[in-house]
Amino acid sequence: MSELTLLLIRLAFLAVLWFFVIAAVGVIRTDLFGSRTAAVVPARKVPKPVKPAAKSKKGEPRQMVVTGGPLQGTTITLSETPITIGRANDSTLVVSDDYASSRHARLFPQDGQWIVEDLGSTNGTYLDRSKVTRPTPVPLGVPIRIGKTVIELRK
Repeated sequence: MSELTLLLIRLAFLAVLWFFVIAAVGVIRTDLFGSRTAAVVPARKVPKPVKPAAKSKKGEPRQMVVTGGPLQGTTITLSETPITIGRANDSTLVVSDDYASSRHARLFPQDGQWIVEDLGSTNGTYLDRSKVTRPTPVPLGVPIRIGKTVIELRK
């Protein structure tokens, strides 16, 4: 082979190698710091379900309980502030799970009910056995699964 051919093969190999390194660093950065779009995308409005005229506050959840996973038994009292769940240190519930993203999901109150929203996680958020693809109301006692962590809203 000529020297020019060998030089071109070496340069092509070097370019492919650098592409792989840059892609790997991008994936690691996204996993550590979350994707850029997750922080910028505003929450979408969830259509209001038809509810009875006189709804008492007795049926509303007061706490979030971790029922499965490494943090089992952890309880968070619900207030009007959203709850973020993920591996990031600034999350309300920090889960150290290989299957959770840095900013995995969020729970927020809206019109007297709690809504779960997946924040573009890699492995998804599940409400009971259904994957959450859009903001979804969370009924009392229905499990929310994020990796190995299982969460329920309770009175």
